[in-house]
Amino acid sequence: MSTETVSVTMSGSRKRRLKDKLARYGVTAGGILVLVALLLIFFYLLYVVKPIFESARITQEAEISLPVSGKTALLGIDDQNQIGYRVNAQGVIDFFALSDKTGVPVGTALKQFQIPGQVTSVTTTSMGKRQVAYGLADGTALVIQPEFETSYPDGKRVTQPILKYPQGEQPLVLDQQGRAIEQLAYEASSSRVVFAVTTSDGHTQLTVREGEENFLSGEVEWQDKSYGIPSLTGHVDQLLLTPDLRYLLARVGNLLSIYNIQNLDDIQLRSALQINAKGGNVTELALLSGASSLLVANDNGVISQWFEVVRDGQREFSHIRDFKASGPVRQLAVEHSRKGFIALSGQNQVDLFHATGETRLLSETIGQGELDELVLSPRNNALLVERGDRFYFFDVKNEHPEVTWSALWHKVWYEGYPEPQFVWQSTSASDDFEAKLSLVPLAFGTLKAAAYAMLFAVPIAVAGAIFAGYFMSPGMRKVVKPTVEIMAALPTVILGFLAGLWLAPMIEQHLPGVFLMLLALPLSMLVAAFGWHLLPARIKERVPEGWQALLLVPVLLLVSWICLSSSPLLEGWLFGGNARGYITNVLGMRFDQRNSLVVGIAMGFAVIPTIFSIAEDAVFSVPKHLTQGSLALGATPWQTLSRVVILTASPGIFSAVMMGLGRAVGETMIVLMATGNTPVMDMSIFQGLRTLAANIAVEMPESEVGSSHYRVLFLAAFVLFVFTFVFNSLAEFVRQRLREKYSSL
Repeated sequence: MSTETVSVTMSGSRKRRLKDKLARYGVTAGGILVLVALLLIFFYLLYVVKPIFESARITQEAEISLPVSGKTALLGIDDQNQIGYRVNAQGVIDFFALSDKTGVPVGTALKQFQIPGQVTSVTTTSMGKRQVAYGLADGTALVIQPEFETSYPDGKRVTQPILKYPQGEQPLVLDQQGRAIEQLAYEASSSRVVFAVTTSDGHTQLTVREGEENFLSGEVEWQDKSYGIPSLTGHVDQLLLTPDLRYLLARVGNLLSIYNIQNLDDIQLRSALQINAKGGNVTELALLSGASSLLVANDNGVISQWFEVVRDGQREFSHIRDFKASGPVRQLAVEHSRKGFIALSGQNQVDLFHATGETRLLSETIGQGELDELVLSPRNNALLVERGDRFYFFDVKNEHPEVTWSALWHKVWYEGYPEPQFVWQSTSASDDFEAKLSLVPLAFGTLKAAAYAMLFAVPIAVAGAIFAGYFMSPGMRKVVKPTVEIMAALPTVILGFLAGLWLAPMIEQHLPGVFLMLLALPLSMLVAAFGWHLLPARIKERVPEGWQALLLVPVLLLVSWICLSSSPLLEGWLFGGNARGYITNVLGMRFDQRNSLVVGIAMGFAVIPTIFSIAEDAVFSVPKHLTQGSLALGATPWQTLSRVVILTASPGIFSAVMMGLGRAVGETMIVLMATGNTPVMDMSIFQGLRTLAANIAVEMPESEVGSSHYRVLFLAAFVLFVFTFVFNSLAEFVRQRLREKYSSL
């Protein structure tokens, strides 16, 4: 060999080594970057999700000393957490600064108003309307409403408190005999105002103002009328009216009487309940936001929640759940627009709860000595507490109280529901709506959709892969394998579109024929194979080896056409001409046009190419010396397939199935367009579902950034990420075990 030849050879070797190194480093770098990308996705999802699991906390912002007089009847805070106000039992309203953003130092007295007359009772409307009703010693009442006006003199923002009189500046006569009002409840709508009063001699009545617009002047003319409350005896300790003016709640000791006041001419006692906790006595009642739930505080520290439940076709108030405060409960303050509340227990213990989640979010001791009053701000992010002549203002961090482990993964008893359930319902048109954020229906729907898709796809794809890789002729394989792999390039949005607009109505129209196909197609293949077996050898020899499966195509098409054509006859014969009605009325199963059967077929069609391609490569790659050796030892082709080929290819086949499962779990567009997107938990093939991926795609564009809904959607993405990670890790573990077991073949 010449020197020049040796030089060229060495140069070529160096180039190959360089290329090998570059390829090795490139593949390694690519793998590392993939892992880094996965870790970044993982930690970003955790970063967004983390705030929903942070504990509630309060931080003192200010301590204010004010000269006060009389017993406090009510505390309040404006919407911006800048001005606080105190209403005492003598009708004095004091406004003071909670923040220096008002333009004056914190604690500065801003304004004071005096209500005329001798005040004997005070109440406020529920749900944060900020209207205060005073009951006076002469049987009259006056309604006030603290408001806050903002102006910008010299470019500076200035907020000033004012006082409005929603029912007029003159006191309203509630008792014609002039008896002092001891207990008072007040609610108002656009056309009706209702006062429930108990006078000094124990008489309880409703005074109702009905408003009617004068068609000439356009002014609202009010008419007052009083109504007696039947069957109410004993000293009334507390009165409550629901904001919808449907019910009056009257507490006498531990007995609660609930009256239906919709028909004022026929007020009915709806029910009478003993509402005290075991071993305790009731100290206070309060209505949760939305006024569907009643909170009952007891002197033994137990706070119980009650709301209406449908039982035996009747709605009745039922005891739902209990909360345990740190001590005897003296006062309750409910959150605005959320199902949380705060309890003042013992002397100076404050407990923050969320009703639906059944959780105590915070328990805090505030200073020394007994607290007199507390209130939450309208935005639930501030707390004002009074002790004597000192006021303590706290910042409250409690952004996601409704998201708890129990609410996400356990059954929850929501208001108005007959029993605890898993529910996903993130939004509603109602202002009183309570978000229901259980991930169980979504996780269930994800697994259900994947299960039905795999049930359809795995037998077809794996069987097809085994036939193509072992029995099919090379010429036919060159056509079939690329054709099936091209199916993987079909956009899933097209498959979902066809499934929702063509396949779903077609299945509904030919339901008996579709189920007949499930039996007829496998049987027709067996019959065709048996018929082929009985044919004379000279006829079978005319078909090239490995091309026999092509003869099944017209058989399957003919059988499918017969099944679908006979569907109307079967429907009339077996189901009285209405298969859907039979399923609904006789079998008691709900039928949705876009259901799990449609999803299984459509998504299975999308998954088949992935499973087929990987499994076929695994079967075709089985070393020929193994199959040839098995056949040489006398084994039949089927024995060789079952005992050599499939075992050797089992790691690849299993990987193919798991890859298909991962594709099915993460599928979005098909389930979005073909399921009806209903988050129900039912294994029925005739009902729809909602998956984690489809739910994220639908609701993420509409969610408020940073809200509980927004973060729970990211949590759903994290759960989906974990699903796929677990499936892939399990698949790799099993694949390695199978490879180790059968590598010696």
